[in-house]
Amino acid sequence: MKLTDIRDNEGAAKSRIRVGRGIGSGKGKTGGRGVKGQTSRAGVAIKGFEGGQMPLYRRLPKRGFNNLFGRELNEVNLGRIQQAVEAGKLDTSGAVTVEALVAAGVITKAARDGVKILGVGELKTKLAFEVAGASKSAVEAIEKAGGTVKILTAAASQA
Repeated sequence: MKLTDIRDNEGAAKSRIRVGRGIGSGKGKTGGRGVKGQTSRAGVAIKGFEGGQMPLYRRLPKRGFNNLFGRELNEVNLGRIQQAVEAGKLDTSGAVTVEALVAAGVITKAARDGVKILGVGELKTKLAFEVAGASKSAVEAIEKAGGTVKILTAAASQA
């Protein structure tokens, strides 16, 4: 075998269609653009244009807004954390952080902008939390069990 014998596999490289090269090519004369009208000519930009009628995207009402400063938080209930502690998946000696919760399988999705602890369920173990947020009932339940809650700022939780 020589270097000159090397070829692509059959059908691997498809040649482009040369538009407007005679009637025999199948794409001659109008070149696949149809006949007459605005779209057969160059410089057409009519996406969403409805012939002077008010376009659909302007007829429909606007609703809501996008909060530029809103945070997408993962929510975890105290009961779920207690289950992880009882199963031996969550280490009680260190601080309970986003990484610890992911490692324990409490959070399955990758943490978005942090974790918020919610007060559903009962916490019996003394734990130190370092999270993006916690509800009042969750903070009360954690402190009742002898634990602490440190709320991280937005900049610290993203770093």
